[in-house]
Order: sequence, then structure tokens, then C-alpha cells
Amino acid sequence: MSNAVRTLLITFLAFICTHLYGQHHHRDSIRVDTGAVKTLRGVTISASGYKEVIPAQKLSGEALKSLNSFSVADAIRYFAGVQVKDYGGIGGLKTVDMRSMGTNHMGVFYDGIQLGNAQNGQIDLGKFSMDNIESISLYNGQKSDIFQPAKDYGSSGSIYLRSRKPVFDSTKTTNFKGVFKTGSFDLINPSVLVEQKLTEDINFSISSEYIRSSGRYPFRYKRIYHDTKELAWDTTAVRQNGDINAQRIESGLYGNLNRGMWNAKAYFYNSERGIPGAIVNNVWKNAQRQWDRNFFLQGSLQKNIIKGYDIQVNAKFANDYMRYLNPDTTLMHIDNNFHQQEWYGSIANKYSVSKKIDINLSTDFQYNTLRSNMEGFVFPRRFTSLVALAGAAELGKLKLQASILGTFVNERITMGNTSIGDSVIAASPKREVTPAVFLSYKPFPQADLNIRAFYKNIFRMPTFNDLYYTDIGNAALEPEYTHQYNLGFVYRKTLAGTALREWQLQSDFYFNQVTNKIVAVPKGSGMYRWMMMNLGTVEIKGVDVISDWAFALPENISLNIRATYTYQLAQDFTKRLNPTLQKLTYGGQIPYIPWHSGSLISSIQYQSWRLNYSFIYVGERYHNSANIPANYEQPWYTSDLSASKNFQFKRYRFRIAGELNNVLNQDYEVVLNYPMPKRNYKLILSVEL
Repeated sequence: MSNAVRTLLITFLAFICTHLYGQHHHRDSIRVDTGAVKTLRGVTISASGYKEVIPAQKLSGEALKSLNSFSVADAIRYFAGVQVKDYGGIGGLKTVDMRSMGTNHMGVFYDGIQLGNAQNGQIDLGKFSMDNIESISLYNGQKSDIFQPAKDYGSSGSIYLRSRKPVFDSTKTTNFKGVFKTGSFDLINPSVLVEQKLTEDINFSISSEYIRSSGRYPFRYKRIYHDTKELAWDTTAVRQNGDINAQRIESGLYGNLNRGMWNAKAYFYNSERGIPGAIVNNVWKNAQRQWDRNFFLQGSLQKNIIKGYDIQVNAKFANDYMRYLNPDTTLMHIDNNFHQQEWYGSIANKYSVSKKIDINLSTDFQYNTLRSNMEGFVFPRRFTSLVALAGAAELGKLKLQASILGTFVNERITMGNTSIGDSVIAASPKREVTPAVFLSYKPFPQADLNIRAFYKNIFRMPTFNDLYYTDIGNAALEPEYTHQYNLGFVYRKTLAGTALREWQLQSDFYFNQVTNKIVAVPKGSGMYRWMMMNLGTVEIKGVDVISDWAFALPENISLNIRATYTYQLAQDFTKRLNPTLQKLTYGGQIPYIPWHSGSLISSIQYQSWRLNYSFIYVGERYHNSANIPANYEQPWYTSDLSASKNFQFKRYRFRIAGELNNVLNQDYEVVLNYPMPKRNYKLILSVEL
């Protein structure tokens, strides 16, 4: 922690403490939603309001429904500063990288509690359907609401998924929604949602979904020898072994208390899917299979105990099973399974010192285990304790937030599937204290202009695979650290009596540094054995620009447009042992991060009709830190169209929609050797009662 940051943080927390005994006016903070995202009327994706000290983006409501998004990962592509790794098709793995810091530095929260994966740290967002998602919010740094668990302070960036919560009017006690989707790749995708009002204070919901698809889509695979410029392959084929058969079911209970609320959720996902694999040397037929079975049970309680004091309690149990099968005996027959469990509990205490000052103290505990049938695999157990102290203050034109997070990690291992004679040790205990400071300033009372800045220092623990994976794990690994600096602004303008009703522009300039980065290096003189080591350093300089327009046209026609642009210079400054490799990679753009990227979303609505057009552009990039012609990846872009109509018959509300994706029939790859689908369609029929 730098001296300047330490001084600012101590000064801010000291300022809060001096008011503990000098203030006498408190508020019932259970009624104040300090983390709410202000949504412009009709604008597709809103940005943070002045209430939001921390830059945020949100996608919700009709805008969320109208995007051509099959999964959460598809929708997140439209956020500025985000890159999605997509391995193709409905069942392909989909992970998210925010501002080039790596997938493992991204926290994903479902209904307020983090989704975990201690094995490899990656959350496959392709598993989460859009049918039961009410909103998606993205935060750089951390969420603005300090009344949160300590885990929420522990990521470089966060995605919050909020599932649908039952809402009833005065005459109804039951809601029903049924959706049926079909389309390309032999897609069959029905889902059902039932919501029931049990009592005046308790509601219940259950949602289920079935997905089946052959995953077969035509593609063109073309490769040119970079040294001779001669054509190596130019093949047109059909993607094989990309099928998926999946079921999801989740239920929730929602209750109101005197000055409080509570909820409980159960979630189950089960799937079998083929892994089509990378196309290498013109071979595109693979036989790998993967089975996933994920279950979690979680609950949350929030209550105002006395005037000015609120408590929040969260708890979760998760049980995840994954089996991977490679039946190809010409290479190596593999049939491995992995079974991990997680227990988690949290208590957050918020005290309103005055109408302008809040403090929060959160304590979390988490316990993770991992078992496998893999030969030579040890069975690790991780105990994690987190303590966070945070404060928020409104000082006229200036708003401040600061936090200190203490993380304490201990691990134990059993010999598992190793032989008795092997010497295996657990990773040493970790003790880390990391700060964050955020501020927002409104210089002019009349103009809706806000300037914001933040600094955050955080880290991510090595995963179980990094530490203990057979033959390549390294129990001596240290955490990866990130230092984030951000300076930005947001400006809004409301224009009465004009076609352009509202306009918004926001931009953020940022510098991120990732040190102690975990990379795989050759073990010994050969290239057949590898080990994980802390050798990496990455520096990212970037700018995000987002603009929203909301038009009110004649004949009650509304038009909404949103455009985003991101520039990132993400350089690899890792010192490598091989001098030739060092010369090729030092200072190169890191893999799969384009210098330029952007998106455009437009929506026009007339009465019950809605037409949407969306465009995504990803510029040139390299699939390796060696930025040489052999590693060059061409830019790609896609255009998507959708149209929908709502109508009512008696008590039933219907919605018919059609989607056309990749309208221009582009051949492209997000990840090398994983071709994406060409033009495809989807038809949707939904009914609500």
C-alpha cells in the first residue's frame, strides 16, 4: 500500500470516527437503497447515478429481454471494457474478463452471494439462462453499497445477477409464465415459472428449464502458412460433438419482516455436453464429453435492529460435480471426475452515524474442499476468513467511500490418490490486508455532471489446480495482486420539448497493474513437463466511453440507442527465462485482448411492436504475447436483429419474438481454432397469466 493511499484512507476513517459521538440524528437505513442503479427512462443500459460513487453498468427490464442473448454471457458482451471468451455454440464454455485482468479476478454474484469455483476459479456464464434473470449489473472495483458481505470487497470487478422476484397486484395470488424457444442447431428450449403468494408476507417461486441442441452448425476453416503465404487448408464442414442436454430448476422463498426481509433459494443444474475441441491440422472430429451437476442452497436475512443499526446475514452450501471423458485411446484415455464443496457464512453490520455517514463491519467464513479420482491428486481443504471495515460519507458536493479488507487463508491436504512415499505439502498460510478508496464530486449544482475516481488494491488466491494439479501444481505459489486506478465522469442532459428526450455520456480512464501473475513455465530443460510459477506482470491502460440517447418521436414511437467504445493497451512485461522468448513477448499485447472494441444497441418501439438491432466489433488481436504474424487474429463483428409483438387474449398475455443472429453470415473465431456459428435464428413464444 502506498504512503499516499494509506494516508488518505486513515484520514477518511478517522473523519468518520470523530463523528461517532458528535452526531445525534440517525436514519432507518433499511429504507435506503444505497446500491440502487438509476435507470434512464427507456435507455437500453443505464450507467451509475450520482448516488453511485463507483462506476457501474446495468442491463434490465425490456432491454434485457430484447437482446439476442441466450445466456448471461451473451448479454454481458454489450458492456464496455468486457471481453467474453466463447468456445462456440450453445454448450461451449463462456468466461468473462474485465479490463484485461483475467477471468479469476472477476467476482460473479447470484442474488447477492458469490458463485465459487475453488478448483480453477472460472465461472461458466453459459450455464445461466436469461429466462429467470431480472437484471445484470457490472461494477469496476466493487459495488457502491457498503452494506455487503466481506466477499463483495474481494474482487477486482464484479457481476451481479439478480433473479426474478415475485410481485403481485392486489387481486392476484398466482403468476405463471411459460416460454418455448426453438431454432437453429435443433434447439428445443422450454421453461416454466410459477410464483405463488403464500401469505401477506411470504411469496414462493419455482422455475425450471430444459435445453437440448445438437450443436451442429456449418463453418469454414481456413489457414494460410504465414511464412510462404500459401493456402494450407480451406475446409467447409459441420461442427461435430457440440450437443448439449441440460436441465435447470430453482426455487425461492421471499419474506418480509418488521423492518426487514429474508429470502432462501435452492438451485440445481445438470448437463451432459460434447466438447467439440479445437480444430488443429484440419482435424475437427473430437469425442470428449463433459458432465456437470451443480447444486447450491443459500439464504439471506436483512433487518433493522434499532434506529441507525442494520444487520445482514448470508449463508450458503454448494456441491459441484464434474466428469470429463476422453475415450480416444490413440492419444490418452482419460476419465476423471472432480467433486468440490463449499460452506459459506457472513454477517454484515451497518451503523448510520448520521444522515451523511455510514460505517460497515463485515465478517465472512468460507470452507472449500476438492476430491478427484485422478491419479496422483491430493485432496485440498481451504479455510478462508475475511474481515472488512468500510465507511461512506456525503460531504456536500463530495461523496467518499473507503474500505480495508483483511483476508486470512489456511490450507490442509490429505494424500488423496498419491502414493505413501510422495512428499506433498500444503500451501503456506496467507495474510493480506488490502485497501480501496472511492470518491465522486459534483462541481456544478445545476449541471448533472459527476467526476469520479478510485484506487483499489486486491489479489486473487491461487486455485486448487494452480497449487495441486498433478505434476504441474506448485504449493509455493503466492497470490496475484492488482492495483487499479480509475478517473472518469458521467454527464446527463434532459431536453424537454425536443425529440431527443434524454442524453448521457460517460467515460473512464484507467490503469491496472497485475503483478505476481501465475504462469505455466517448462519444468527442467524439456517442454513436456510444466510448473505453475509467479513470474507474470501485466500493465493495462484503457478508456471506456458509453453514450445513451432516448428519443420520443411522433405517433408515440420511442427510439433508444446506446454505443460503447473501449481502447486497451494491455502489455505483458513478464520476465521469461528463455532469452529468445523474452525478446518476442516482452511488451506485447496480452492474448485475445483487442486494442479497439465496441458495440451498438438500438431499439424502436411502437405500441406493442418492438424492433432491435445490435452490433459488436472486436478489433485485431493476438492469441499469444508474442505479437508476430503467426499469432495474429483478424477483427470480427456481428450484427443481430430481433422483432417482437405483445398481445393479450382474455387473461393471457402473449409475446411472439423472432431473432436473426450473425445476419451477414460472418466466418469468425473468438478463440483460435474454435469457429463460431454462422447465420442462425431463434423463435420464441411466451405466455403469462
